[in-house]
Amino acid sequence: MRRVALMAAVLATCCACGAGPSLRPAVAVQGHTDGVPGRVQSSPTGDAPVAPGVPGNELGWRDCSGTSLADRATAAAANGVVVECAEFTAPVDTSGAVDGTFTVGATRARLASTPANAYPVVFTSGTDRSSGNALTMLAASGLSTMLAAHPVVALDRRGVDRSTAIDCIPADVRRGIDDAGQFAAGSEAEAVSAFGLQATIACTDYLDPQQLQFGADSAAQDVDALRTRWGVDTIALWSSGSGSDIALSYAAVRPEAVARLILDSPAPIATDAATEAESRVQGEEAAVKAFTQRCAALACSLGPDPDTAVAALVTRARNGEFRPFSAAALTTAISASLWAPTGNREQDTRSLADDLAALQSGNIGPMRARADLAEQDVDGDGQFIGRCTDGTQWPGLGRIGELVDTWSSTYPIFGREAALGLSACAGWPSTVTASLPSSLRSAVLVLSGQGDPAVGMSGLPTVTGVVANSGVSVATVGWQGAGHPAMQSNCAQSVAVKYLEDLTLPSDGTVCPA
Repeated sequence: MRRVALMAAVLATCCACGAGPSLRPAVAVQGHTDGVPGRVQSSPTGDAPVAPGVPGNELGWRDCSGTSLADRATAAAANGVVVECAEFTAPVDTSGAVDGTFTVGATRARLASTPANAYPVVFTSGTDRSSGNALTMLAASGLSTMLAAHPVVALDRRGVDRSTAIDCIPADVRRGIDDAGQFAAGSEAEAVSAFGLQATIACTDYLDPQQLQFGADSAAQDVDALRTRWGVDTIALWSSGSGSDIALSYAAVRPEAVARLILDSPAPIATDAATEAESRVQGEEAAVKAFTQRCAALACSLGPDPDTAVAALVTRARNGEFRPFSAAALTTAISASLWAPTGNREQDTRSLADDLAALQSGNIGPMRARADLAEQDVDGDGQFIGRCTDGTQWPGLGRIGELVDTWSSTYPIFGREAALGLSACAGWPSTVTASLPSSLRSAVLVLSGQGDPAVGMSGLPTVTGVVANSGVSVATVGWQGAGHPAMQSNCAQSVAVKYLEDLTLPSDGTVCPA
């Protein structure tokens, strides 16, 4: 009960698929600087597009010194990007059924030359990383095409990073989940399930009675709280990865408020947890394959066959050779390292290869450091709660055993640990699935990449199907690069900026080169 009272006090005080062309897709040709879209088509509606509003009541922006974003903000500044932090208070439940407020962490990125009268683009990355983390990472590696036209404001999801903190999972339980039960006694799947149940009990006790207010629909309420705070009628919304759940939930509840909607590298919508996890694993395998190919071309420190070298390291980790460094921690570190580059793809490739080569000789330090950062970025308590809340039809232990066997063979680097991790959320209380829009106001732009280690590519047809059924035009742009999200491509940014300007969509199936 003390934890319940503490959380209440904290809350009160702090606050059908879109098909491409039948022969060959249009290609957005990338020149020496920004990509240039190919053929474009105007929005089919005869009405003049309604521009999103410019805030009349801004947040109290300040530099990000002393926050979790300080280092990445400094890196972004070296790239000419101004990163600022702010917070605002939002209700836990807009219906009033659950009392309390909490603090939403907001991050703004812009250039010094970004027009002062340009409307902002609201960004959410869901539970993949904190939105502020994802935005500053992109800003540090190159988001200048987008930011030259519009500032971007990222909202951290409830309990994630700079939003009201949640610290409910005991350290040993968190370690057991992050290690996929490798060093626990007995069956790994049973161990993860037991750790997950302990985490569920601890977190639901800690959050009671707010424990069911952390889904995508609640995060959508926070988007509307920002819109209301700004005093605008309409906004532009850009989501990446699992943030598509939030964006579509918001569009379902407030379709009149969404003047622009970009769904970037979306996670699968309205599907079961195992299918969503498999999509992510497919993307991770594609991303690591792209890495090993680059590594071989650069004659990197992993030797002439980096693909075999990485697989051998994962096998050694699974055999306990690097104890207490687990196979799950290793694969998490590799996956997170393949998201967005620093702006120098060759340097990124060599750096990861060097750290993996150190592991070959038994030095776990460099990859352990990558794993610690990755777990901090993608596996916090708030993300555990958000993922468990949003997920549906979590598989039982019998089905997980089958997935472990199948995925270990089909997806040799990431499959085994991903399957084991599915048992962590099995005990989380069931919630109502987030809403999906039945009608939308404006045409929608959807971006995707070929090797996406955050969500894979299976979400693309589910999202385009939902949008098409809502009665508006939708166009997809495929980026041929590996990483997450696709907006790190200058070509994709150029397409997005044109869309934001006047709702002009590219030809469906347009391709941006890597």
